[in-house]
Amino acid sequence: MQNPGDLLESVLNEIESRIKEDINADFLADNVGLSSIHLQRLFKFAFNQSLGAYIRSRKLTASLENLLNTNSKLMSIAMDYGFDYEQSYLRSFKREFGVTPGVIRKTGQVIKIKPPLHLLDENKLDDGVFIGPDIVMVPQFHIIGRKHQVPHNVSVNRMNELIQHFWENERRQIKKMVNPDIFIGLTRNINWKEKYSEYITAVQVENLKNVHQGFNSITFETSICARFRYIGQQPSYVNKNFAYMMYNTIRKHTQNKQAKYVLVKIDTRFYNETYCQIEWFTPVSEKQ
Repeated sequence: MQNPGDLLESVLNEIESRIKEDINADFLADNVGLSSIHLQRLFKFAFNQSLGAYIRSRKLTASLENLLNTNSKLMSIAMDYGFDYEQSYLRSFKREFGVTPGVIRKTGQVIKIKPPLHLLDENKLDDGVFIGPDIVMVPQFHIIGRKHQVPHNVSVNRMNELIQHFWENERRQIKKMVNPDIFIGLTRNINWKEKYSEYITAVQVENLKNVHQGFNSITFETSICARFRYIGQQPSYVNKNFAYMMYNTIRKHTQNKQAKYVLVKIDTRFYNETYCQIEWFTPVSEKQ
């Protein structure tokens, strides 16, 4: 199985090498051995933009070379970069840059372009890609799940067991789930000097009505968080070295010595296919 970092780099390089060809998600997915749907989902998760929009932006940016340095007709430029009609090129160009090709040629106006994307070497792991942090605003939401005390010396292995048990045996008892394919894990009271942390296996719900006995309900208020993302090949197991790296990275980006909590979201839609997607969120304080 190809490392997702190598896979994404391969897709980015293929786009640049075939910038004048009729490339699309189906073609690129076939080259890397993924379904088109899964490649598009993977790309959107990694780069926060759709694969189709990125291809279009790169084609339009590349076309500026011909537009500004040659006398080629607009129809010819449009065809060179995979646009079937001059009008479709004009509409896309205006949407991308806010002005028409004719205005650019006439005025030489400075415009913002879309440079090629790259994955930094520091983001690449042996079995995946680690990206972040992004500073995001997380709206209020509710979760219902099971609360556990997990000893630090067995925390990673124990968490994996709890995740699997909850997902396979308990989550269906919870009503009115939001995003039923998303597992949520909450670690609270994080302090490596203590013996235990509190860990909650949960799903997001519409409201906290009718909570079954034995389950815990929590409401998260709107907060500013640092978000970290991971794309990897091991959907059911996170090894200890990776877990420590993740927590150490999070601590570097928080204002407090200890994070108040770490919220994990795992997208299970990749589990039966190829890769898993994991997001970590931890609150951060605004600088004064």
